[in-house]
Amino acid sequence: MNQVSIGQIVTSNRGKDKGLPGVIIAIIDHRFVLVADGDKRTYEYPKKKNLSHLILSDEHSPEIKSSISEAGFVTDAKLRYVLQKYTARISES
Repeated sequence: MNQVSIGQIVTSNRGKDKGLPGVIIAIIDHRFVLVADGDKRTYEYPKKKNLSHLILSDEHSPEIKSSISEAGFVTDAKLRYVLQKYTARISES
């Protein structure tokens, strides 16, 4: 399994949010992470996801990681912006 990290972009492959991208904002343990998208799942109300229910991408957002490590949080607007750039890049290829 790939190494998971805060700021990594993932796609859900199970549940109501199947097919939707998100960003890992916290790692709970070796099996669970918290994922937010800045829209339905805000930073304050993230979704607890099992790693086996996620497709991990190689994309990482240094802005998200540095914001969480320095300020302790990230704005929902920044989450939406990062995911919008990611989905635009994916749809081009």
